[in-house]
Amino acid sequence: MNLAIDAGNSRVKWGWHDGARWTALATVSLVEFAAASHDVNPFAATHEDPERIVISNVAGEGAHQLLVNWTSIFEAVPLWLTGEAARCGVRSRYERPEQLGPDRWAALVAARALHTGACLVVNAGTATTVDRLSADGEFTGGVILPGVELMRFVLHEHTGRLPIQEGRLREAPRNTADAIETGCRHAQAGTVERMFRAMGGNPLCIVSGGNGRQLIELLTLACRYVENLVLDGLGLIALDERARESSRALRSG
Repeated sequence: MNLAIDAGNSRVKWGWHDGARWTALATVSLVEFAAASHDVNPFAATHEDPERIVISNVAGEGAHQLLVNWTSIFEAVPLWLTGEAARCGVRSRYERPEQLGPDRWAALVAARALHTGACLVVNAGTATTVDRLSADGEFTGGVILPGVELMRFVLHEHTGRLPIQEGRLREAPRNTADAIETGCRHAQAGTVERMFRAMGGNPLCIVSGGNGRQLIELLTLACRYVENLVLDGLGLIALDERARESSRALRSG
C-alpha cells in the first residue's frame, strides 16, 4: 500500500493506493490540517504502515514540518517530489527541471498515463497552471496565473473601492461584483484557450483543481475533468519507484 500526499496552497489531499486503485481518499483545508490534534494522526486513521510515501508540497515550510511530523511514525522514508528531467514517459524541457513545481510535474505524469496524444494540462486552484504536453511526452512549457479567488482578492486589496464579495458570471454584467467575477473567470478561460491555439492540432484539455468544473463551463474546446490529477500522478510515481528499486536490486544481485 502506498501513501500519496498533495499539500496545495489551500488544501491537503491524500490517498492510499494498493497498486491498482485508491482504497481511501481524504481532503482538508490547510488551516484544518495545521490545527489537527497531535494525538490524532490523519494519515494513520485508515491504514497502517505504507510501503512508500510520495509527497508533493507547495504549501511552504510550515506544511513541510507538519508532514514530517505526521509521516515520521511510519518506517517508509518519504519521497519529497521535485521536478525531474524524466519520469513515467514524460520528459521535461523546463530550463531547470528541478524548479518545476512538484504538483505540476505529478499532474503531467498523470496526464500522460490518461492520454498518449498531445495534452493541455490545467490545474485550476488558488493559482491556475496551464502546461503543454506533446504527443511524444515532452513537457514543452506552461504558464501560471492567479486563480479566480486570488484575482478577486488582489483587485479588492489594491484598489480603493472594489468589493471583495463573490459575484455571478454574466454575459453583460451590470453591477461591480458581477463585473469582477465575470472578468476573472474570462481571464482564466482566455488563457487556456490561447495556450490551446498556440499548441496547434487538437490536443485534449485535461482539467483538474477546485475551480476546474467552473472553468470547463466557459471553454469551447474538448475537455476532460479529472478529480485528483496530482494524486493520480503521485500514485504512478510510487509505482515507478518500486519498479526502479526492483531493477536496481536485479542489477546489483
